[in-house]
Amino acid sequence: MQRRRTGRPRTRMKITGIEITHHRLPLDPPFHASWDSQPRVSFDATLVRVTTDEGLTGIGSGDTMSGFAGHERFFIGEDPMAIERHYRILSNIQFHYGRCWPLDLALWDLAGKITGQPVWKLLGGLSNKVAAYASSGTLRNPGQLAEAAEAYLAAGFKALKIRFHRGDWRADIKALEAVRARVGTRLELMVDCNQGWRMSWDAYAPWSLKDAVPVARELERLGVYWMEEPLHRSDREGMRRLREMVDVRIAGGEMTRELYEFRDLIRDGCLDVLQPDAALVGGITGLRRIAAMAQENNLVFTPHTWTNGMGVTANCHLTAGLADAPFIEFPYDPPEWSLPRRDFMMRQPLEVGPDGMITLSDTPGLGYEPDEDMLARTRIG
Repeated sequence: MQRRRTGRPRTRMKITGIEITHHRLPLDPPFHASWDSQPRVSFDATLVRVTTDEGLTGIGSGDTMSGFAGHERFFIGEDPMAIERHYRILSNIQFHYGRCWPLDLALWDLAGKITGQPVWKLLGGLSNKVAAYASSGTLRNPGQLAEAAEAYLAAGFKALKIRFHRGDWRADIKALEAVRARVGTRLELMVDCNQGWRMSWDAYAPWSLKDAVPVARELERLGVYWMEEPLHRSDREGMRRLREMVDVRIAGGEMTRELYEFRDLIRDGCLDVLQPDAALVGGITGLRRIAAMAQENNLVFTPHTWTNGMGVTANCHLTAGLADAPFIEFPYDPPEWSLPRRDFMMRQPLEVGPDGMITLSDTPGLGYEPDEDMLARTRIG
C-alpha cells in the first residue's frame, strides 16, 4: 500500500525583484557601421536581472528597456514560470510604451535555472548547434573585403553577409564581385541592402522596386543566397512583386514590431526568409510562434541578431532548439567589431568553433555569465 505524504505543500516560487542597469563601453577607434551615417564612439548595453525568493536570478539583454520603469509591479510576486502570462503583459507594455523584450529573455534564462535545463532543450531540444554566418558591419574596398573573406574562411565560417551602402549600388557590386572572385563557392554569400529603415538622424529615401530589380539581377548572377531588406519595410506589394520577379531569396523583418505583421508578410508572399530578433520583438516566447509559422509555410526562419553577446546567445538557443535554420547571424567584423567589443558584458564571449558552428552547452538557462567587474566599470545608470 502506498503511504500518504505528510507535511506542508511546497509553496510556489515568486519573482521578488527586477533590476535594470545601463552600461557604456567607449570605442576608440570608433565603429563605422555601414547603416549609420554617424561613427559610433561608444556601445551601450542594458542588463535585466529577475530575482526570486529562492535566490535564483535570470539575466537578459539586447534592447534598452525604454518605457519599462514603473511596470515592475506587474511581475513582482508572480510565478516566474508563468512565461505566457508575462509575454502578454510585455506585449501590452510594447503597445503603450517601448520594447522590453530582454525581460522575456531573462525569464527564459531563469526558467532554465529553475528546471536545471538549457533553454535550447526547453524549447524543443532539436539541436545544441547552429551554423553561423559572419555578419560584417563595415564598408571595405573590394580588395580589403576579399582579404576579409579569406580570413572568415580561415576562421571556419561557411557563410558571410556583406553590407551594401556605398552610395552607388554598382560600387557595392564591385566589392561583392571581388569576394566571389577570391573565394569562389567556398563561402555562401548574403547581401544586406539596409533599405528597410533609417537611423533617427538620416532622412535619405529608400530604394523603389525599380531600383531594387537590377541589383537583384546582379545578385542572382553572383549566386547570392539572400537579398536582405531591398525595400522599405512598408512596401509589402513591392516585396511581393520583387520576390516573384527574381530567384534570389528576399529576406527581412529585423525591426518588425508586431507578430501579426509577420503573419501578414507570410500571407501576402513578401519574404522567403523571416528575420525577427528575439531581443527586439516578441522575445523567445513570441518568436516561437513565428518559427512555427515559417516551418508551416516552408520559409526560412533565422533571427537577425545585431545586439550584444547575450542577445545573440538567446537567438541561438531559440534557433537551435526548434528551427531548421541554415545559418544564424553572428556579428563579427574585426578589428572594428570584435568579440571583446560586442560581448564586453560577458565573462566569456560567444564564439564560433573551427567547424563554423555555435555549440550550446548543457548549462541551465542561457549559459552565459556576466562580467561583474566590467559591468561595474562601464555602468552609467
